[in-house]
Amino acid sequence: MNNKSYIRQAFTIGFALLTIMLLSFTTINNKAVSDFSLLNVDGNNVSLKDFPDAKGFIVVFTCNHCPFAKLYFQRLNDMNAKYKALGVPLIAISSTDTINYEEDTYPKMIEKANNEHINYPYLFDGNQIVAKNFAAQKTPHAYVIWKEDGKWIVKYNGAIDDNGAEPKKVKRPFVIQAVDALLAGKEVETKEVKSIGCQINFRK
Repeated sequence: MNNKSYIRQAFTIGFALLTIMLLSFTTINNKAVSDFSLLNVDGNNVSLKDFPDAKGFIVVFTCNHCPFAKLYFQRLNDMNAKYKALGVPLIAISSTDTINYEEDTYPKMIEKANNEHINYPYLFDGNQIVAKNFAAQKTPHAYVIWKEDGKWIVKYNGAIDDNGAEPKKVKRPFVIQAVDALLAGKEVETKEVKSIGCQINFRK
């Protein structure tokens, strides 16, 4: 292979890698997400319109099986207990592939909700449509959405905070900071942080 061929091949590979990187960092922030209706662990369907007085929502894509997601169930309880009363309820959604992860099936979600005394809706996204609408990547992957002109606009997405293993050592509670800013009528300073956890595998 001559030098021109090497250069041409290197350019092609480099362009492909750049394209992949750009696609990976495509953000959903400041975009509208659609309402949904999903089965809750209590047997009822839940949608955003069921909360007519909500100013916004904390939406967290999570699951039963992921070790990192397991660290956050109590923190989600705490956030919902505080912010639901302020007009910002928390909703958790499981969108993982139950063919590969039996622990994430709907009956197991019910068991998890009972064992963890979950105080928020824990919804089953069996066809993964809602996760795709939000462009969710990991479990957990958190979003703060806010009502603007009748639409639900993403104001933050990414990690819940900066310390999964040790809640008392959290220095940057990203979701809480975003919600507090929005409730105060301010701009969210940190709009996106890479989510850490288990990858959501989408069925083809």
